[in-house]
Formats: sequence, C-alpha cells, structure tokens
Amino acid sequence: MVELEPVKYEINSYNEPLVEMKDSLSLAYKEQRIQEINKEMEEPNAWDDPEKAQAKMKLLGSLKEDVEGYQRLLTEKEDLEVLLEMAEEEPDPSYIPEAKEMLETFKTHFEAIRIKTLLSGEYDNCNAIVTLHAGTGGTEAMDWTSMLFRMYSHWVEAHGLAMEVLDILDGEEAGLKSVTFQVNGENAYGLLKSEHGVHRLVRISPFNANGKRQTSFSACEVMPDIKENLDVEIDEKDLRIDTYRSSGAGGQHINKTSSAVRITHLPTGIVVACQNERSQFQNKDKAFEELKIKLYLLKKEQHAEKLSDIRGKVTEIAWGNQIRSYFLQPYQLIKDTRTGEEVANAQKVLDGGIDPFINAYLKWQALKDKEAQN
Repeated sequence: MVELEPVKYEINSYNEPLVEMKDSLSLAYKEQRIQEINKEMEEPNAWDDPEKAQAKMKLLGSLKEDVEGYQRLLTEKEDLEVLLEMAEEEPDPSYIPEAKEMLETFKTHFEAIRIKTLLSGEYDNCNAIVTLHAGTGGTEAMDWTSMLFRMYSHWVEAHGLAMEVLDILDGEEAGLKSVTFQVNGENAYGLLKSEHGVHRLVRISPFNANGKRQTSFSACEVMPDIKENLDVEIDEKDLRIDTYRSSGAGGQHINKTSSAVRITHLPTGIVVACQNERSQFQNKDKAFEELKIKLYLLKKEQHAEKLSDIRGKVTEIAWGNQIRSYFLQPYQLIKDTRTGEEVANAQKVLDGGIDPFINAYLKWQALKDKEAQN
C-alpha cells in the first residue's frame, strides 16, 4: 500500500541505530551479570548481609530493565514489519492507522532508552543537590524563583523521585530569595544537570503598578550528591559558621530555635546552608557534606571548562547569561539558548514539563562530546 511506504521507510531507518544502541547498552555484559547475580542470590548465605543483598537486587532489576527494554523494541519493530507485510499481501485501509500507531509507540520507547544511554557520566547516577538564587528583578525575581521551585517540584513528583528541602529563604514581599533542595532517585543528577545556569522570565509583572512587561532572572546550580569517601581536607580556620532561625516549613520547633546552619568557606567563597534537620548538629553535618562535595569537585576539575560541565559556570544572574528564556507576554514561548529547543505551551513547562529541554540537552551534549573526540 502506497500510504504505508513512509512508515516502512522510517522503521527501516532504525536498523543501524538499534545496533548502535545494543553496543551502547553493553547488553552482552549485562546478560552475563544477570546470570552471575542470580546464581549468587541462590547461595544459602546470600542474605546474611541484607544491605549488600538489597544492593545486588537493585542492580539486578536495573540490568533486567535494560535488557528487557531493548528486547521489547525488537519485538515492536518485528510486529510492525509483519503488519506491513500483511498490508502488502492484503491491502486494507484499516492497516494504515494501526501501523502509524505502532510506529509512534516504537519511536517513543526507542527515544526513552536512547536518552538513558546518554546518562553515562561519572556522576549521572547520583542524587542531585539543586540551589535556586533570585537575581536581577527584585520582588519579581524572587517570585520567579518560587515559580521555578514549583516547576522542579512537579517534575520530581511526575518522575517518581523524592525531594528534600535543605534550606529556604523567603523574599520580603513574595517568592523566594533562595532555596536548596536534594532530589533523590536514579539518574537525578544526570537528568537535572541540564538545568544549571540562568533562567530568564519575561511577563507583565503582578508587582508592577503600571502593568508593564518586566524581565527577571534566577540562577540554578546543580551538583551531584557524591556518597563515596572524598579526599578533601578542610581547615576549620577557613570556615565561618553561622546559625540562624529557619524560615521555611517545619513546625514550631524549627522556627523557634536557631538550628539552621550556614557555612562559608573563606578561601573559595563557597556558601552552603541547611535547615531541614531538627538539630543544629544534624544541619551542620549535612551542610558540611555539601561543602566537601563542592570542594572535591573544585579540586578534581582544575580546568575551568571541565569544571563548568559539573557545577555550571558562575556568571552574573542577569541579562546575557541565560540558558533558557520563558516568554509569557506578549506571546508564550520557552526557548533554550543552547540547544534551540522551543515549547509554545508555557504553562505545561511551568507545571513540570521540562523533559523536552532535558532530552534536547543530553543529545546536544553528546554531539558536542563526539565532535570534540574527532
């Protein structure tokens, strides 16, 4: 059938990408590891160390997910090819919508797995520590920061991840001056690293009495939460430790005591804070962990360009430094200045629909890395 020729051509175009994907996923190795772990878990003493056993089971589940996901792609492709053959032998208009639907399903599943193959960075599988800072724009910028916090909160929830607010500082009139939160879950850092940079909002500000259009900025910094023992020495003389009363949610106890802790590393100017825990000691420990991670990355990545890949370039939170612009007036459009990705449905993005930008960034970064190697 002539109407199905484009479908046939498109599904055939995936032959080589599927072979490349199989290599990227290292499926032969993963199938071998599945057999090894299954054999290990059959041993009588397999659960003597519950923590180790659970880690193995988690790894087993991840390996199976990759293998089964790829096998599902092959099956979907074969099923569509069979349908196309049937359509050639017995032309029937009912085959057309069915074939197109099967193709779209295959493409969706293929893209989801392909994105996963791009998450191969050293820290991509870590949890993420995200900090938002209001920049140029006054109260409007603080409101914009709270809008971004809401956007990421919805994204985290939609992806079945977990969020823990570590520190939050309210604005005087509205919004947030800053907020630090941790996102826990598989590949949290690998996905959210695309968000580091300055985010620009253009809209008619509700805080402008003249109803004029206003531009405001907020900076997003994303760091991996590295769990390994870090080779970092910190001299107590280099630290300024301040305590203060928490400003965020947490009940009477957290608001009546100066349990929040802010640590400033004087030689580098790095500032970390935590107010989520109930005691000052717990908050100090959490903030100290975050400081160690930042200093470890600074020590490991001496080259400025390499450093920017991990923690984002430290730039002024103002015009000209934005990675993404969010236009709400006079028209709706959100555009990433790095990848060129655009979404016209601004509300959908602000409700957490940032996946198109994350996926576009991962592809863009992979292409840049490939070009750098050639």
